[in-house]
Amino acid sequence: MSVAAAVLGFCGVMVWRVREGRSPVTVRKIIIPPLGMSTGFCMFLVPAFRVPWVWALCAFAIGALVLAYPLIRTSRLTFHDDGATVMMRRSAAFFVVVVVLAVVRYAAKGYLDRFISLEQTAGLFFILAFGMILRWRVSMLLEYRRLTTPAPQTSPSPAAR
Repeated sequence: MSVAAAVLGFCGVMVWRVREGRSPVTVRKIIIPPLGMSTGFCMFLVPAFRVPWVWALCAFAIGALVLAYPLIRTSRLTFHDDGATVMMRRSAAFFVVVVVLAVVRYAAKGYLDRFISLEQTAGLFFILAFGMILRWRVSMLLEYRRLTTPAPQTSPSPAAR
């Protein structure tokens, strides 16, 4: 049953990602997902979800340094045909990367469930996903700013006058 729920959830996320890619990118659309996701840290108010700080830092680092990299490499922001609208352009590999990440998560979950509780596994995967999403979105925000900030006008040097 849990596998069916995971597959259904994955399909829902994929449909959402395709639909999201058809609308213009804004600063708000870049920063809202990690802000909304950050409310999930409230789970750690419940003692059953708590993990040692070292485990949490390792999970965050793996998400931010390893798993975010393929997402960053397979998604680009570009100007739409009108030259004023920024759109997300994903390579075909983006969806392959998302599938591979889901498979890695599922395999790791099966392994970790033998050593730590279900709640702690959920907490670690949340931290890992947050690290991944945060780095990807910060990278996207920097790229958005680079695209939308006008280049500074250079004034002629005093010698050229």
